[in-house]
Amino acid sequence: MDHLPIFLDIKGKKVVIDGGTTVAARRAERALAAGAQVHLYDPSPSDEFRDLLEHPNLTHHARELQPDDVKGAVVAYGAAEDDVRDRRLYDAARQHGALSNVADVGEYCDFITPSVVDRSPMVVAISSGGAAPIIARILRARIESQLPPAFGRMAEFMGQFRERVLERISSTRLRRRFWERTIDGPAGDLFLAGDAQGARDHINAILDDDEAEAAFSKGEVFLVGAGPGDPDLLTFRALRLMQRADVVLYDRLVGKDIIDLMRRDAERIYVGKLPNQHTLSQEEISQLLVDLAKQGKRVLRLKGGDPFIFGRGGEEIEKLAENGIPFQVVPGITAASGCSAYAGIPLTHRDHAQSCIFVTAHGRDGVLGLDWDVLLRPGQTVAVYMGLSSLKELSNQFIARGADPETPAAIIDNGTRANQRVSVGTVGELHELAERDGLQGPSMIVIGSVVTLRDNLRWFSEQNDAVFSMGLTAKTTV
Repeated sequence: MDHLPIFLDIKGKKVVIDGGTTVAARRAERALAAGAQVHLYDPSPSDEFRDLLEHPNLTHHARELQPDDVKGAVVAYGAAEDDVRDRRLYDAARQHGALSNVADVGEYCDFITPSVVDRSPMVVAISSGGAAPIIARILRARIESQLPPAFGRMAEFMGQFRERVLERISSTRLRRRFWERTIDGPAGDLFLAGDAQGARDHINAILDDDEAEAAFSKGEVFLVGAGPGDPDLLTFRALRLMQRADVVLYDRLVGKDIIDLMRRDAERIYVGKLPNQHTLSQEEISQLLVDLAKQGKRVLRLKGGDPFIFGRGGEEIEKLAENGIPFQVVPGITAASGCSAYAGIPLTHRDHAQSCIFVTAHGRDGVLGLDWDVLLRPGQTVAVYMGLSSLKELSNQFIARGADPETPAAIIDNGTRANQRVSVGTVGELHELAERDGLQGPSMIVIGSVVTLRDNLRWFSEQNDAVFSMGLTAKTTV
């Protein structure tokens, strides 16, 4: 992060603007909207100042800015598009301790003016640090279209209850929970639907309840599937709960890009899960979830893929239910689906596979224990989780049980991530593929004739001058 994002209170404070250009007009509009006393210096401002010059908080000086004019200002904007004037303003700002911003001259800027989405009192500011302002504008347009104006009115409405909430709920942590459940719950829905009185009644009913604080003090657990790695594959619900959690338990399958989306002040506990190297055992993790929830915390158990597909989520909710701990389970895109899609390999296809079976190469005791009669069926794709360390035995067992050694197979390493690699070969050479390409995992293994479709999909993508998926642009070994 190259700049510290802040919101500056300039109500009633002096802001100077040197220049009468379009950029100067935009700076004046923003400063006036924030309640500043604006002093504009320019002999002949552009027509865009026609209405602004009538504003009671704007004083027009029909001349160029001089150094002493900056005295007492908190912000000084240069928008004259003149090198001499810009340098004069910058030097004056330094002399008098004002923050300076000169349009399009980075070395004269103490701060960057962001693109703004105004839903007062809610404000969203977006900046690329000056590197790509067009991207910031595009993002602003997208947020504008998705953020209804009613959110600003709702912020004002909720603010009316602030003092009463402070009186009724003593803990900062519990007040945060109250606001989250209120805004993102029935009261918020009622207000956005136009029923402000209904929202008011709902909030008052909560605050009138003598047990209100006790209700918000109860802990709970969120079992959330983070998907196979790409943060774009998170669900909306996963993101929402990630912002609510007081503490998060995560392992190596959850990448930094996803962890960075957590609430900033949430406690983070790494619970390991490298093959044969567990920071905590599964039993210890389950007990930790219980212990933290009993402390009144909202605990996020963030899992790669889906919690209920080889994620041991079932074992964890058994422990939670046994101890009476409330919990929610949020499904995630499982690795087989996500990785195969990014690699351009469909798991089913009418001409190749009419079924797909998910298996794991690691059972409770860390050994292969597969039902080979079920696996070795025609017209079926086999997706193997956690099989990288067992590739030689996996390959030998397939062949020993009657599989054709030439059956197509693929290893998708770090699937859906920027460093994804796909090694394609046959069942008979799986182990050699992984060793040759130095695959480190996590990896997904796909076995079946659907693997041959990868080349067809790549050809289709190239013919249309498009990228089928990130997997087709990642390093691939065939």
